[in-house]
Amino acid sequence: MNDLNVNYDTSIPNNVGLADDKRVLKALEQWHPGYLDWWKTMGPEGFQESLVYLRTAVGVDPKGWAQFGYVRMPEYRWGVLLAPQEEGRTIAFGNHKGEPVWHDIPGEYRAMLRRLVVIQGDTEPASVEQQRHLGATAPSLYDMRNLFQINVEEARHLWAMVYLLQKYFGKDGREESGELLRRRSGDMDKPRMLGAFNEATPDWLSFFMFTYFTDRDGKMQLESLAQSGFDPLSRTCRFMLTEEAHHMFVGESGISRVVQRTCEAMNEAGITDPHDVEAVRKLGVVDLPTLQKKANLHYSLSLDLFGSEISTNAANAFSAGLKGRYNETKIDDDHVLTDATYPVLKLVDGKPTLVDEPALTAINMRLRDDYTADAAKGVERWNKVIAKAGVDFKLTLPHVAFHRAIGEFGGIDAAPDGSVVDGDTFKQRHDEWLPSRDDGDYIHSLMHPCHEKGAYADWIAAPKVPIDNKPGDFEFVQIAA
Repeated sequence: MNDLNVNYDTSIPNNVGLADDKRVLKALEQWHPGYLDWWKTMGPEGFQESLVYLRTAVGVDPKGWAQFGYVRMPEYRWGVLLAPQEEGRTIAFGNHKGEPVWHDIPGEYRAMLRRLVVIQGDTEPASVEQQRHLGATAPSLYDMRNLFQINVEEARHLWAMVYLLQKYFGKDGREESGELLRRRSGDMDKPRMLGAFNEATPDWLSFFMFTYFTDRDGKMQLESLAQSGFDPLSRTCRFMLTEEAHHMFVGESGISRVVQRTCEAMNEAGITDPHDVEAVRKLGVVDLPTLQKKANLHYSLSLDLFGSEISTNAANAFSAGLKGRYNETKIDDDHVLTDATYPVLKLVDGKPTLVDEPALTAINMRLRDDYTADAAKGVERWNKVIAKAGVDFKLTLPHVAFHRAIGEFGGIDAAPDGSVVDGDTFKQRHDEWLPSRDDGDYIHSLMHPCHEKGAYADWIAAPKVPIDNKPGDFEFVQIAA
């Protein structure tokens, strides 16, 4: 079949020829009922019968790959979509650099690759679980629809990883596929594999921060896996990135709209001091210092997803040709890293200090640096909104040593500027640097649903970019009675 088009004639939409792969098709059909049970139990709560204006992939050509239409989420056509195969593609890095990419898994890398696929797969349903209650407090039908679009696409990304497990890993893959449905975000007995995906997403401000910061980690990981010498994984991740871009847009534009509404309300009320939290909150908007604390929290949690700065596992995956670096082919080096070094931030004599380490074991550090540079761009765009409104305030990313649980700074008490402090000082200033219980209570107090067509909650501005060129009063979700 033409791998640019998606075949909807089978029970599972795909562009990988499932109709001719009876073994894998049967395995996925057997997995499907358990998946639907998971979706109905752990997917968006209270809106399973609502008609949602969703995009569905009809091809994998980036110029025109989706169509829009109303669908009930349990009836969404999840499927297996891979980016087109590149003829003559070779491995771009590691010990197999220059060799043709693999279409089957080399036996010696089977366990390592399975773990990479399972970890990536585990994050996808976790975010759906974390966000399942948010529909009830959506600030508009536009935002509700974006939430549900992200949910169904994260669930499709689960399908993408399960396809790889079912096709290439036999019995082990079937067992891992089942475990992906049995783990639950925040569950004490069967938690998700990565810490940030066991955190609660209690409100829409948290959701926007999550989709901006944590989904951006997903982008970096997918970009790295898209370099893989195992071509089915590379093609899977390349198409997932097409969908992931929208998720980060929802986060960046959501925070921008919150910032805009806050600044507008301050100007309308004649409030010039953004640090006068009590006065700003009386306006029913999110004060900028609280936005800063939320950014501090979600950025630091997302940094931990990159793991330890020095990692033999990351080095082994790179050398094996399984997982590259961000924009691997654009990096000006030998792509083998036998003798190269990379500056790694460590705690030396009580101060964060750059120390040259072997670049091969510093793969995670480099990816985290790329993430920070990417995340900073959106923060600057938020600051332009603040500056345009004439408000004297600037959002920043905290130092990478702040509020860390993993890596060189795990368990270290550091201020947002990176200076190391004692434990008592951190406790005393915790509510100045990170969201307090009172902050959470205030944000929760704003979370009243706004489900009328064309209307938006008072704490967030209307969007500037339409969906599918639809007008602002379009009924993006037809809520079931």
